[in-house]
Amino acid sequence: MTTAVQPKTRPSAHPHDDAPDTSAEFERIAELPDGPEKDALRQRVVEAWMPMAERLAGQYRNRGEALEDLRQVAALGLVKAVNRYDPARGSAFESFAVPTIVGEIKRHFRDHLWGLHVPRRVQELRNRVRAAHRELSHSLDDRAPDVQEIAERTGLCEEDVRVGMEALDSFTPLSLDAQLPGADDGYALMDTLGEREPAYDRVVDREAVRTRLVRLPERERRILYMRFFCDMTQSRIAEQLGISQMHVSRLINRTCSNVCEQVLAEAS
Repeated sequence: MTTAVQPKTRPSAHPHDDAPDTSAEFERIAELPDGPEKDALRQRVVEAWMPMAERLAGQYRNRGEALEDLRQVAALGLVKAVNRYDPARGSAFESFAVPTIVGEIKRHFRDHLWGLHVPRRVQELRNRVRAAHRELSHSLDDRAPDVQEIAERTGLCEEDVRVGMEALDSFTPLSLDAQLPGADDGYALMDTLGEREPAYDRVVDREAVRTRLVRLPERERRILYMRFFCDMTQSRIAEQLGISQMHVSRLINRTCSNVCEQVLAEAS
């Protein structure tokens, strides 16, 4: 038999004064073995604390992520908190759940909302540099702090400060269609990028077949040279070698197929 979750009444103001009293439920959860009854009781506790999780999610609205998505992340953090909470340690559930939920939300922002993939260490450097930059900007007569000043404020070396500063723009990368500073004719970043160079593939192909061509018999090597390097027709090659055009065609097809098979076999 389970008891209904009742709201707490507390004499002093607190951000979670409407938090439910689930102490009995947590004690029962700790006693129960794993199974459907324990899972159902955990689910009821999660539902009872869901308003607090949604309230925490609301504190991070308007930061580039939909509120509904933040609520789902907060709910995930709440489930983790309910599963990990140990009433035997004596602390109130909300004192354990709040940092768990907030940590899950912050982890979501850190891992999922970066426009570029940035290592976690660089993300942390960025956050420390950004916070120091904001603090120093207010105390330096609106002058932007330099690398040395940020390093002194954060306790980081200057190289780490530079890494963090480079990552400041990685959260929202510049669009390729964005007009470049100082351009008044629509000249965008896309216009500065080079195009694919097809000759690169040709170089790779030539290097792949070069050693095989050297090993070919003299006649086959000569035929390929006249056909593909001198751009001679099969008829003209046949006249120079004193053989039929059909024979030239068969030799070219057979030689090219053999060389191609050798290259593919080595690549695999």
